[in-house]
Amino acid sequence: MTIRDLRTISLPDLETLFASWNEPRFRAKQLYEWLWAKSATDLDAMTNLPKSLRQRINESFTLHTLQIDAVQHSADGTIKTRLVTHDGHRIESVLIPVPEDARYTVCVSTQVGCSLTCAFCATGRMGRKRNLEAYEIYDQVAIVNRQCQEAYGQGLTNIVYMGMGEPLLTYANTMESIARITAPPPLGLGMSARRITVSTAGIAKMIRKLADDGFRSNLALSLHAADDAKRNEIMPINESNQLELLMEALEYFYRKTKNRISYEYIAFERFNDSIEDAQKLVRLCRRQFPVRVNIIEYNPIDGAPFTKTGEERLDAFAAFLAKNGVTVTVRRSRGKDIDAACGQLANK
Repeated sequence: MTIRDLRTISLPDLETLFASWNEPRFRAKQLYEWLWAKSATDLDAMTNLPKSLRQRINESFTLHTLQIDAVQHSADGTIKTRLVTHDGHRIESVLIPVPEDARYTVCVSTQVGCSLTCAFCATGRMGRKRNLEAYEIYDQVAIVNRQCQEAYGQGLTNIVYMGMGEPLLTYANTMESIARITAPPPLGLGMSARRITVSTAGIAKMIRKLADDGFRSNLALSLHAADDAKRNEIMPINESNQLELLMEALEYFYRKTKNRISYEYIAFERFNDSIEDAQKLVRLCRRQFPVRVNIIEYNPIDGAPFTKTGEERLDAFAAFLAKNGVTVTVRRSRGKDIDAACGQLANK
């Protein structure tokens, strides 16, 4: 018989259970505060709950928490953490500090591995082992938030769902984790939904579902090529979610939510970094919604046939976009002296 994880129970169900145990209903909210606002993983720390109740909870449920397995510190301040799940899988989270902008961002994983097999990504080589539970996504935020406080004297300001896995293929768990992260105390961490960005490789029907479900956070499309032929070559998901389908889904998303949309664009040397590529990207940026383009330096991985674009080509590409009215940011690679690429540390 499988023992249920305590954090899979809703507050109303917990209140009903405690009532059946002849416990006051307010005890459920006290427990929820420990779990979701204080990120407690030890029942013995929950000192305002009677010892008898803690013992009964301990006998009835489990708490599957993530354990830190390895931590890498980069000279630029980036901290990458490999975490182990209760069933022995390895995932990773990354703290990306930009102190001069007062930005402290965590990049979280949503799956163990990934099924999308993008040609440039280390995670795709693992295959998908399983989806992460909502509480495992939440735990990454809680763990890295503590790291951020210890290293920089303040907590996280931003969360990006851009780590291992495709967030929209573990949709319910992704949404539940965001609900717990954004719920006001005592029911959650109280972080702003506007400080969260969910990145997708591009699943049109799920982008539409985000809009229909009243999604309040930001959306990023991992674009990486502005025409179907090149995108098919590096991202097999594009064969069933071609660019026109994605653009129509993004237009629908923006009409319904007015939430910020960005394109993530990794620049690969002499593959997608020409002025012709930039012209195609400009056309995509002239659809019926505002968009920001984030050009990202590539972190090479073993066995992938790509190298990062040289400075001259990268600057020319970005300048062409800017000259044509595109809001563009060049994101320099972080953590170059550690296993910076997605999935590299977990794969070790």
